[in-house]
Amino acid sequence: MLAQLSLIDLVVLLVMLLIMPTAGIIVALRKKNAADYFLAGRNIRWWTVAGSVFGTNISSFHLIGMLGIGYSIGFVQAHYEIVFPAILLLCFVFLASYRRLEVFTLSQYLEVRYNEHARLLYTILLILIILVQLVGSFYVGSITLQWLLGGTSFALSYWQGLLLIGLITCSYTIWGGMESIVITDTIQTVMMLAAGFAVAYFTLGQPEIGGFTGLLNLDAAQPRAIQKMHLYLPSNHPNLPWTGVFTGLLLQHCFNFTTNQFLVQRVLAASSDQDARRGIIASGFLKLTIPFFSIAAGVAAYYLFEKRFPGLDFNSDNAFLKLVETVIPRNVGLVGMILAGLVAATFSSVDSMMNAATTLLTVDVYQKYVNPKANDRQIVRFGRQMIVVMVAASIGLALWTYTPDRTNNFMLKVSAQLSYFTPGIMVAFFVGILWRGASARAAVWAMALAPVYGVVVELIYNYGLATIPAVSDLFGLKLNFMHRVFLTFVLSFSTLVMLSRTAYPNQNITGFERLRVSVDGPQLARAVGLFLLVQAVFVSLVFLGHFSPKMIAPWAALATLGLFLLPKRAVEDPQPVSVLRAGFGFNSDSLWAGLLTAISVGVLYYFA
Repeated sequence: MLAQLSLIDLVVLLVMLLIMPTAGIIVALRKKNAADYFLAGRNIRWWTVAGSVFGTNISSFHLIGMLGIGYSIGFVQAHYEIVFPAILLLCFVFLASYRRLEVFTLSQYLEVRYNEHARLLYTILLILIILVQLVGSFYVGSITLQWLLGGTSFALSYWQGLLLIGLITCSYTIWGGMESIVITDTIQTVMMLAAGFAVAYFTLGQPEIGGFTGLLNLDAAQPRAIQKMHLYLPSNHPNLPWTGVFTGLLLQHCFNFTTNQFLVQRVLAASSDQDARRGIIASGFLKLTIPFFSIAAGVAAYYLFEKRFPGLDFNSDNAFLKLVETVIPRNVGLVGMILAGLVAATFSSVDSMMNAATTLLTVDVYQKYVNPKANDRQIVRFGRQMIVVMVAASIGLALWTYTPDRTNNFMLKVSAQLSYFTPGIMVAFFVGILWRGASARAAVWAMALAPVYGVVVELIYNYGLATIPAVSDLFGLKLNFMHRVFLTFVLSFSTLVMLSRTAYPNQNITGFERLRVSVDGPQLARAVGLFLLVQAVFVSLVFLGHFSPKMIAPWAALATLGLFLLPKRAVEDPQPVSVLRAGFGFNSDSLWAGLLTAISVGVLYYFA
């Protein structure tokens, strides 16, 4: 690809790529203590929180993979970006407790709530999760560089691409820590959005498509069974069943935005609770743009290639690169800008995950067990050493685990791999903050048994229940990972509750009290119940009143926004942290959260 670039494309590509490490290295020159290195001195503003969260959450295998899934499956992939329940949970349930304790890691939070064993187990599980994601990001990043540099004197092999990614990210993360990362993540977010919007603009602008409205009309003209611009697939769909979307995938979103160290670390680094809250809400708005430029462009690519290249059969994950070759004007710098955004997407997740993993290893292993009396200089030095270790491990695993021949819908495969570990973690956090009776030993068992439960329910379904025609017709021949996540969550939840009530009654009430939780279970239940009641009315109008979901969408969105404008009921606390006191309550943060939720709900109805 690089051999085909014009001079202006090369200049744009090189300038944009040099901005990232340069900005990171400039920040890295400042002297840093432990708080500066791991949490940017707890001084980042809301727009940087938003850019860093988005950049951390979206990597090259998301940018390529989202479009590829849009191409092969359809707009239903948008459910991965509709994350308002998780954002509300972080902003108005967990955030105040996390920040009040002034912890470096979420594992420290678990130690306060439970004990040091829960802290250590979380650290181990998160390191495994981060490693899986790091390996995937290195893998996709390397094959992207192979494609980019192919046919030039700079052509790279697979292992050389892995090494180059490691060296570039190390150049600023080792010395700059979190402060360098949040700056580069924000730059990378702008580059990724520019690249994604450019590809979408020129793809949707092709005469065969006729814009976004043309895409909707083109899709509507197809038989319903093969239409792609819908959000709901049958419950037995092998990849994205609607039943899994509203159970397991919803739980996965909650894990990522409320209990995942490498994403929540940005919230811990914010300069104030308000900056943290507004930053995470703003990142939710940014994520809502992805369906309309990345996934929609993938659907448009399906129809475009069908018309322009009849009989074309190729890997769906190559749709992004094929679009760049097909629709982007040459000799104006756009190709260079898009390729820079693609490369930036690789670095944005790799550097963030490396920093999170090293924070866990440094704070929860080195400082806790190896050298409890370590000073700031020793802590930062160990953190830098762990970055090198994590990069070396990721490169080694990428070489051992994957071949350079990418498989279709790689993103879905990585999501499935990660989901064995997450349900138990979610249970420990959710139950721990909402129920004072949750005990430490029960929480440890719930986290430890979750991967076992996942394997067991998969085996029982695939080799037992799936042989029953009625069951396989309803949920498919293989248990979808989203269904597995939900079942594992239920089993882990039951384990924690039963053990807390029987074998291991809670002996650490003070841990719960130290959290100073601003919303309890009944309050949260009332808010969720009110939301579900409103949606039940509109769903009934669709199924019983035979109203079109498109007709219902704006009214459902307005009614949802109205929930966030309800006045608060008087409470004893004159300055309540939570907006979940009665209804949702009103203030500027809840208004923005309401807008995010309303738009998301509107999308869920409109593309039904």
